[in-house]
This record gives sequence, C-alpha cells and structure tokens, in this order.
Amino acid sequence: QVQLVESGGGLVKSGGSLRLTCAASGFSLDYWSIGWFRQAPGKEREGVSCFGRGDGSTHYADSVKGRFTISRDNATNTVYLQMNDLKPEDTAVYYCAADAFGIPVCVSRSYDYWGQGTQVTVSS
Repeated sequence: QVQLVESGGGLVKSGGSLRLTCAASGFSLDYWSIGWFRQAPGKEREGVSCFGRGDGSTHYADSVKGRFTISRDNATNTVYLQMNDLKPEDTAVYYCAADAFGIPVCVSRSYDYWGQGTQVTVSS
C-alpha cells in the first residue's frame, strides 16, 4: 500500500528557509518518479520539483530554480525539499506525489499517489 506523509511546513518570513520531508512507503524510490507539487488558493496545482523515474534526474519549475533543492535518501525512502530565499508567492499547500511512471515528469496528471499536503506560508 503506497503512502506518502509530508511534514515540515509552517510560517516563515520572506527570505527565510524551510525543509519539507516526505516519508514514502509501499514502493521503492529507486524505480518510481516522486516529487513536490504546490497549490495556492485560486490557482491550479503545479509541479515544483521532481525526480524522474529510475534515472535520478531532477526537474525544477523555473520559479524555484536556484532557490529550492530536491534530495532523497533511498535507504529510508524519504524525499526532501530544501526551500531557501522564500517569497510570499511561494505560499501554498505543498504535496508529495509519486507514480510508477510519472510521465511527463512533474506534471500533476502523471501521478496517482498523493500525500495530504503541508501548508507553507511566507509573510512579507
């Protein structure tokens, strides 16, 4: 049974940092695509950063390049999102999602399994 549990969200001032954690179970990170998505009020869910299936390639939305870093620990089946230099426009609910294929990578419709989400709020 696939489970994804996010943690690490919170309230931070502009320019601050947060690290999100996704504890995954029921599958191996070695073979699946997994990543982070976010949804702000009134906006569509968007891909933030993802690992491609099996090859370890990383993908980032243009809006977070240079500020966010995705990483993973295959031994513990955990994925992280380090978010630095946060901006008010980063405010959203952040979700961890995974799929055995995840193609196209980091596109919401490609992922079948989702966590419950964690709120990130950046104040100006």
